[in-house]
Amino acid sequence: LMEERALSCLLRSRPTMEQDIKASYLMDHMVSDGVLTQDEEDGVLSKATRKEKDNRAYVSFYNALIREGYGTWPACFYTDLPQLSPEGGKSSPSDVLTLSEGGVPQRPTVFVNRPTLLTQVREKLRRLQNAVGWVTVFGMAGSGKSVLAAEAVRDHALITECFPDGVHWLSVGQCERAELLVRMQSLCFRLEQGQSLEASLRPPGSVEEARERLRFLMLRRFPRCLLILDDIWDINSLRAFDIQCRVLLTTRHRDLTDSVSGLRYSVPVESGLDEEKALEILSLYVNAKPQNLPEQARRIVEECKGSPLVVSLIGALLRDFPDRWGYYLRQLQKKQFQRIRKSSSYDYEALDQAMDASLQVLDDEHRELYKDLSVLEKDVKVPAKVLSVLWSLELEEVEDVLQEFVNKSLLFRDCNRRPYLYYLHDLQLDFLTEQNRAQLPVSLHGKVVCQYQRAYTEGPPTSGDEEDLYWYRFLPCHMARAGLSKELCSLMFSLDWVKNKAQLMGSAHLINDYVEYSAILDRENSEVRLQFQEFLSLNGPQLEQKPLPDVVQLALSQPCCSEVYRQALLQAQRSASRGQLYLDWVNKSSLESLSRLVVHPQQSSVYHTCFSRDGSKIASCGASSTLRVFKSTSGERLQEIQAHDDEILCCAFSPDDRHIATCSSDRKIKIWNVERGTLIRMFKEEYEEQVNHCQFTNHQRRILLATCSNDKIVNTKLWNMNKPTSQNTLFGHMEPVNHCCFSPDDAYLATSSNDGSVKLFEVASANEWKTIQVAQYFPESDEETSITVKCSTWSADGARIICAARNTAFVFDVATLGMLLEIRTSRLSTVQYCQACPTSQLLALALSHYTVELWDFEVNKKMAECSGHLSWVHCVQFSPNGSLLLSCSDDQTIRLWETERVHTSSAVALKRDFDVLFHQGNVTVVAADSKNRLEVRSGAASTLLFESEEQKSRIRSTCICGQGPTVALGTDDGTVQVLETPSGNILATLHGHTKTVHHCLFTDNGQTLITSSEDATLRVWKWMTGECRVLEGHQEPVRKFHLLGGSSSSPMLLSWSFDGTVKVWDLSSGEKLHDLKCHEAAILSGDVTPGEHLFSTGSADNSAKVWSCTSWKMEFCLSGHKACVRSCRFSWDDRRLATGDDNGEIRLWSMLDGALLKTCAQNTKDCMDSFHGGWVTDLHFSPDNKVLVSTGGYIKWWSVQRGEALQTFRTTGANLKRIHASPDFKTFVTIDNMGILYILKQVEGRL
Repeated sequence: LMEERALSCLLRSRPTMEQDIKASYLMDHMVSDGVLTQDEEDGVLSKATRKEKDNRAYVSFYNALIREGYGTWPACFYTDLPQLSPEGGKSSPSDVLTLSEGGVPQRPTVFVNRPTLLTQVREKLRRLQNAVGWVTVFGMAGSGKSVLAAEAVRDHALITECFPDGVHWLSVGQCERAELLVRMQSLCFRLEQGQSLEASLRPPGSVEEARERLRFLMLRRFPRCLLILDDIWDINSLRAFDIQCRVLLTTRHRDLTDSVSGLRYSVPVESGLDEEKALEILSLYVNAKPQNLPEQARRIVEECKGSPLVVSLIGALLRDFPDRWGYYLRQLQKKQFQRIRKSSSYDYEALDQAMDASLQVLDDEHRELYKDLSVLEKDVKVPAKVLSVLWSLELEEVEDVLQEFVNKSLLFRDCNRRPYLYYLHDLQLDFLTEQNRAQLPVSLHGKVVCQYQRAYTEGPPTSGDEEDLYWYRFLPCHMARAGLSKELCSLMFSLDWVKNKAQLMGSAHLINDYVEYSAILDRENSEVRLQFQEFLSLNGPQLEQKPLPDVVQLALSQPCCSEVYRQALLQAQRSASRGQLYLDWVNKSSLESLSRLVVHPQQSSVYHTCFSRDGSKIASCGASSTLRVFKSTSGERLQEIQAHDDEILCCAFSPDDRHIATCSSDRKIKIWNVERGTLIRMFKEEYEEQVNHCQFTNHQRRILLATCSNDKIVNTKLWNMNKPTSQNTLFGHMEPVNHCCFSPDDAYLATSSNDGSVKLFEVASANEWKTIQVAQYFPESDEETSITVKCSTWSADGARIICAARNTAFVFDVATLGMLLEIRTSRLSTVQYCQACPTSQLLALALSHYTVELWDFEVNKKMAECSGHLSWVHCVQFSPNGSLLLSCSDDQTIRLWETERVHTSSAVALKRDFDVLFHQGNVTVVAADSKNRLEVRSGAASTLLFESEEQKSRIRSTCICGQGPTVALGTDDGTVQVLETPSGNILATLHGHTKTVHHCLFTDNGQTLITSSEDATLRVWKWMTGECRVLEGHQEPVRKFHLLGGSSSSPMLLSWSFDGTVKVWDLSSGEKLHDLKCHEAAILSGDVTPGEHLFSTGSADNSAKVWSCTSWKMEFCLSGHKACVRSCRFSWDDRRLATGDDNGEIRLWSMLDGALLKTCAQNTKDCMDSFHGGWVTDLHFSPDNKVLVSTGGYIKWWSVQRGEALQTFRTTGANLKRIHASPDFKTFVTIDNMGILYILKQVEGRL
């Protein structure tokens, strides 16, 4: 009998459970567990009963609560669970919880055990106990593969011994790359629940990124879990899960796992049940013993060909009409429907008859409703609310209809999630599609769109539930299939749609929509389609962040001629009239996109792109198995070749540009005629794994092709196009080789491998020449995280070789193998590809964080960063003359950059040491550029007024005189110059400082110039006469100062230094009035109240202090920051002080008592491990003291009262040093670390 404590728990909870729980649903599970009989279930439903049950009944009841998703109820019973000893392979309560949390489907209500197959699957799974690998369960559609896979893991010993880290089920199905990403994102989300990983803050933005995320999770968090992939259709989907873990997969194709790594086992599932098992299913449906079934039962099984799906359909009908055996047999024998896929090996006719018979028992109204389900996509589960919209019925009515469909096996229900999700088997959907083919395009899909528009008259749904996800994923599809092109354009050319879908699903799906429906959208307006697509491409990383940035604010940075900008401005004006803050980047028209050409060659990832040797053509390849060739000038397509059976990993032009080589995951290498697009030669017999890379020699005198593969030993080969087999095999690497490249003179071949090394081979002899062990430069790595060398490239003179591993590029001397340079990129990124310019010392790096970087590898200096890609950049290639640079990405685009323009654009960018003058509504900016010239720009368009000659010493500080057209600059060598603008006349050259001048300032009358220096002194200049007063006393560099009482007859100067002191000077006499030891560490910031009663200091000792300007004593010590206090600013009413630190945190303090008022920070750190994208470097209050603006990695505006962010402006670059705000707090000026000038104006409200 049941344990007393378990029975007591049930009795205590009985009154509440009677109100909450549907007993009929739970009893279905308990019957399948064998603790209730069908008679007992009928008795419970008909009258009140009390049966004595044992502990298994309690456990079964508990498990049924979990399967039906009853929230907190299972937890109420968990502590009183009886301890059962698992017998006969049965699952324990903890196993059931593990399987439920992992998404494993529950056992069907009518379940027939298949012990022989179960034993085979479990025996193969046990072989994965100590090694990663694959167990494939394959068989025809409807043969019960999924049920078998789910049942196989209902084994306590198997889970505890082999898969103690859990079991995770993922239904994959036949899906495009974007849909595959959705499924992988959901798996990542499930695995990251309860983890504190920073990476879990946003979903992965590409299949490759998701694959790497899953690889990390499986390696570090769930090393001994089992991943079940249900219904895999193709090799591309499978490869996305080749992540070195233990996998059980169901599929219709036995050989899918041939191209993945690890152990491989398979279990065939016979196409049909034997007669005994099929009869057992029917007997369970009609609650009779198999031997008591009528004679027609055997003939029905024969007509069903033993298909579990078809037998279940007929069984569900017979449960409701047990006297119709003959009728349903005749229906199966009629053979009414003809299938399209005549060549299929599957027997669809039996299913047709079973489906038709099932539909005939529905009333006319429900039959029409069921017909509407033919608009669903395969492997898509929908909530009842979507069908409530489609059918215009109350949700409760819809649930009743769906329950009827489920009871008749016409529909499946996923009970692992609440609300329940409903779906059709592929064969059922095929049946409906064929039956309603004439009505599908216009009538049925059109009905979906019409019903959606009727339900959402106020705009798209925004709740974020499963219903919303369905509409955002499939509404464009329904519009396209219904031929509603104008409605589709109206939807997708709407910033509201973009904003809402990005919030729910990120940008990758949006871009896929614009590509997939481009033919329809371009008929309406191709320019607008490209504008939206470009907006998404450029802002992809931001649109993947959680929480989602303000899309309207992002769109305001688009060109003024863009439809995206037009809609954003209108929305911003309406929102501004309600008090919301938006900023318009008014000088953005002066900046052109650095991408010369953007090509969207295919609707899938682009893995490789290359120039022809004359630079006139571009070739690209990727996941679509298609090779494409374009003109490099216009992007016009010249060739499109269906080149391989699988994704193409690399392509390369021959030295004479007559041929192009491709290599693929299908293990083949092909040579094509570029002009005609015809196949010249194919090499297919010598590799057993995918071929990763191919490259021709550089010269025509002896044309060879080099290739490398994932094979363990025979992985690098040289080919002569005129021979049917390889000319040489280069032995040396024992692990896969990722990349190979010839030296400039073709004498050597460099190979990069997963074994952590680069090898140099002599081409003539095919012998190994030298080896570089790159892995030794990562001493912190271990065996679990081996070093993979992605690629290598030769310098133009062949004297150096550069290789990429993780986030680093290493430069080695070929002669000595000594490392010359180590170029490290962001720690959060990996180098996917590298190439050295053939005409200069530039090195291009393709990075996983969506950018291309240009480095000068002679001096280890980053020269430019090319932003624009949405996702991982896989490849970069220079043109033969080095003037152009190609990049390709997972975002399905190729970008063409002008090397000199990108390089020059960064080289002449403005420096962040700048000054701004606001005067009568005009803005004047003075700044140095990176060619060390002084620039003066004016107006909203930042028109260049003046540009000086290049200075001999680097300009480090600038200032504008408010009294006339005069500017000053300070340099690294201590020189100070005063210039007239716009003539450029040098009015004064002031010598005295011996080191860098960090800060300079004109007094109000413009006759005095004050400077501070690295030499620990300040100087007060009467610059017109050259008279100078030196203020000495600081022991370390003086970074900045503040003028007190500038308009009084006895002004004072407040200076602070790295020596931790503040000194007060009489400006007229130069006398030191006060010397305050404020901090033990360097003082990094300071400010004075507008009323000049208090001053503040922020220090590297993580504290800020407030001092009296009359007693010169400390008023408050403000502690609490966990990093250097780098900025501080008083409010205009002297009542508050804002301080910002290097963690990105801002604190607001009361100047009445020094109390902390608010902490301004977002909830989580960003990708820079900061709350503000970096250090908080500057702060300003609005004149009414209600708003605070701050700079760090970007610009943020805060509500002073609430401490909440009002708006964020994300600059192209980062690491902002300061921001200038106009007196009315409506114009803001800053410069980012890429040298881009931003003049931002607050958007005015408009009704």
